[in-house]
Amino acid sequence: MKPGVEQAKGLSNSCAGFANGIRWGLLLTLAPLNLPAAVTDPSLLPSIFSPESAPAHSIHQLSLLVLAICGAIFAVVFILIAYAAIRFRRRAEDDGKEPAQVYGSNPVEAAWTIVPLLIVAVLTLATARVIQEIQNAPRPPSALDVVVIGHQWWWEIRYPKLGILTANELHVPVSGQIRLPTFLELRSADVTHSFWVPRLAGKTELVPNKINTMWIEPERTGLFLGQCAKYCGTQHSLMLLRVYVHTPEDFARWVSEQKDLAAGDPKVAAGRLVFERTACINCHTLNGTVGDGRFGPDLTHLMSRDTLASGAVKNTAENLRAWIKAPDQFKPGVLMPAMNLYDQELDQLVAYLVTLK
Repeated sequence: MKPGVEQAKGLSNSCAGFANGIRWGLLLTLAPLNLPAAVTDPSLLPSIFSPESAPAHSIHQLSLLVLAICGAIFAVVFILIAYAAIRFRRRAEDDGKEPAQVYGSNPVEAAWTIVPLLIVAVLTLATARVIQEIQNAPRPPSALDVVVIGHQWWWEIRYPKLGILTANELHVPVSGQIRLPTFLELRSADVTHSFWVPRLAGKTELVPNKINTMWIEPERTGLFLGQCAKYCGTQHSLMLLRVYVHTPEDFARWVSEQKDLAAGDPKVAAGRLVFERTACINCHTLNGTVGDGRFGPDLTHLMSRDTLASGAVKNTAENLRAWIKAPDQFKPGVLMPAMNLYDQELDQLVAYLVTLK
């Protein structure tokens, strides 16, 4: 389904569960990351009411129009019901007889036919305009192309023109005087997922055997939080996403760093040997080694990321050791098995992995 259609349909379905959706989205995105500062930093709150990207602005404006029209309808209906309940309530002097019945009223029937038709027409035209604006956005030559592949329960992120492969953290340049939008090609490796960064764009689904597209154009640098917005299995709530928006200069520096081969410090050669002799290489790619697995995230620049396990825990040496030893303690049901290494081997492996920056 086209992203604009998906976003417009989402607006019509959001009235009843909107408050709960924002509340749970905030809890699921921030709480697992253990970021106390995020609670007090308004710029990190994943709110659709604070758009900071071109598509998000269009969706926000449409949502305000829908909210205003629905609010007006609610107010009119509530006032009429309250008036009828008060004006025609049972009184002490009533004789108990049925009041006079009036059948048919051409003005009333015309009103409740024409007014709803006008409301539907306005909403339809407004929604169609936003769909067209998002779906058929012009693609400038400076646009960045990114492929995002959803897995249970992590994000594979590829920059095909740059030759970069990473996971769970999307890095993009900010738009300024020169437009630098990012166009995302969304795929799924297993089940249906949903890519959602509320401040940057609407939800777009990742469907097996189908390619969907969307785009973002952030207006400021910084961190934006998102998550999978469709139930995709046991650890759906911990399939989190971080989008880092850089200045063009900082983004070019990040690209250069990501293109480097994995660190080859001789002091941790024993740890590299552990990596290459265990099942790690069957699931993970690590440039410069024999590891070429595709089932799990690329580890070439593992320690350049802020979190492990798609945002489940901060990326530190201690958490990395605990994750390798028993992944279930962070994400019950996770598809990565416990490696069952001896403590010495585990220490050597972690000492090697923390050099991968």
